[in-house]
Amino acid sequence: MYGTLRGALAGRRIPFDRDTFTATAEGRIAGVGKTIRITSIHVHYDVAVPPESREAAERALRVHPEGCPAHQSVKDAIEITWDATLKTGGQTFSLRSDGTGAQA
Repeated sequence: MYGTLRGALAGRRIPFDRDTFTATAEGRIAGVGKTIRITSIHVHYDVAVPPESREAAERALRVHPEGCPAHQSVKDAIEITWDATLKTGGQTFSLRSDGTGAQA
């Protein structure tokens, strides 16, 4: 998903700092003994963009799972969610895959 989002930002010509754009992933597993399975994955993004690119960056965040081959391959078997800290023009915004978000 990180690569797909990175491509979505680049494809929209949204300037972002490639050195500070990060993603962390957390997974949950269930099962006993040798038989386990991944039940959910949550990805958190940190990205900074110029103020004039905020709306386009928010759109890229909201639609990037649809273009991600890995997400599309496992979405029916594993719950995948994301959230993002979007920094722009001295402001920080939080966005979530469930559509909620707020200015921090």
